[in-house]
Amino acid sequence: MDQEYKVGESPDQGDDTEISLPSQVAGSGTLDRLVETARDYAKAAASENTLKAYAKDWAHFARWCRMRGTEPLPSSPQLVGLYIADLAAPTGKAPALSVSSIERRLSGLAWTFAQRGEQLDRKDRHIASVLAGIRRKHARPPVQKEAILPEDLIDMLATLPHDLRSLRDRAILLIGFAGGLRRSEIVSLDHGKDDTTDSGGWVEVLEDGLLLTLRGKTGWREVEVARGSSEQTCPVHALEQWLHYARIDFGPIFTAVSRSGLKATGERLSDKHVARLIKSCVRDAGLRPDLPEKERVALFSGHSLRAGLASSAEVDERYVQKQLGHASAEMTRRYQRRRDRFRVNLTKAAGL
Repeated sequence: MDQEYKVGESPDQGDDTEISLPSQVAGSGTLDRLVETARDYAKAAASENTLKAYAKDWAHFARWCRMRGTEPLPSSPQLVGLYIADLAAPTGKAPALSVSSIERRLSGLAWTFAQRGEQLDRKDRHIASVLAGIRRKHARPPVQKEAILPEDLIDMLATLPHDLRSLRDRAILLIGFAGGLRRSEIVSLDHGKDDTTDSGGWVEVLEDGLLLTLRGKTGWREVEVARGSSEQTCPVHALEQWLHYARIDFGPIFTAVSRSGLKATGERLSDKHVARLIKSCVRDAGLRPDLPEKERVALFSGHSLRAGLASSAEVDERYVQKQLGHASAEMTRRYQRRRDRFRVNLTKAAGL
């Protein structure tokens, strides 16, 4: 099975065009405008990245069907069951997908079927039993990225020079860590509420720290980032320095810097910048010197900042959970890399 595909590869990829007037209702200027409005809201039902991923999922499934002489519509649990079996154990040269990737692919198909008025019952035996077998045979513990602990972060900050670009990057690292933010949340911040249409939140600078209002996966939430014990490691001071010297008082907070390095351009950074920044600083700081450079750099990602806060903040777990925006304590514990390991000795407590 050929796993290569591109967005736009399948003509069935569109997701908003299915929203239309009932066949028995005659169109009018007002109703037609409402249809367009409804389509806009439908597009906003999921993030842009999620929609792109779902589009890729559908394009790949549609192509897989047609290469086997069938069509993706109407929905067929039997066909989807065969599809995920091929993803787990492909008959061609393509690599097998992980269990988590297959489950994500299923979510994309279910969403796209629903946009076309079709229902995909994931509990149907043709899907559920195959997926259960895939999990049992191929599931592995999730690969977790290394946590960036406070001492690691200090070493990383020391690698940055003292120029405008580094003022920005220092603020990104400190706010990302202290706020327990995802990399997409960091770069989506604006200076003020409703500054830009692509904003994912905004920052208020208060006397005691920063108040971040963020639009997350489950709705809006507030994150408090208090002032640190020294200017060198204070996220609030770092942000104030960046805003002052970059002369940012409106729009995206974290922007590109001109080639001369003398001014901010106003162009919002991509979340990929955060990932590149972390890997670059990890390499320059020499973290995990016991490993070859390629392996140690691969251990860290944007999530390393969130994991670092969860693993090092010596406070009640519910405060960490609130900061990270997790719905359950169990999810927060997945981010705690070394915090509770062997802290409670049940062997001795049992009398051995």
